[in-house]
Amino acid sequence: MALTRETKAELLANYQSDMAGVPHAFLVGFSGITVGQVDDLRRRVRTAGGSYSVVKNRIAKLAFEDSSLGSLSEHLAGPTAIAYSENDPVGLARTLTEFAKDVPVIEFKAGLVDGQAVSADAIQEIANMPSREALVAKLLFLLQSPIARLVRGLGDVTPQFLRTLNEIASQKEEG
Repeated sequence: MALTRETKAELLANYQSDMAGVPHAFLVGFSGITVGQVDDLRRRVRTAGGSYSVVKNRIAKLAFEDSSLGSLSEHLAGPTAIAYSENDPVGLARTLTEFAKDVPVIEFKAGLVDGQAVSADAIQEIANMPSREALVAKLLFLLQSPIARLVRGLGDVTPQFLRTLNEIASQKEEG
């Protein structure tokens, strides 16, 4: 089915408004995937806080020209979908790689993390990274650890100090 000029202009405007400013995006090839699998993937991506959209390559190239997604234009060939997120690239990459394990016809083409282009191989590495929340928890633990040791140490000093004072007092009374 051929697209009319008006439909193409509408698609171009939608791509520019929805995806042009996103900091995190992954291009995925989906040849051989069933409709039910696509629905499942869309649901999983939404749960991860992202969006999933099948794109028309020529229109997407035009829409991405003057945006951070412009570096991904060379990978727009064949059946292509884009999964993108405003917030969590690790969660999105993890969702896509888990889905790709279940549905091996999914092919990673390229990605964009914090505005920087990444290769298809790097998406798996990104998926294996700990989440932002896990990193914050580790940082808080590391910051809290020296303070907790200091408090425990000071807690041990007080009883020893009191025993020493009592011994000194008893020695003065005897002597």
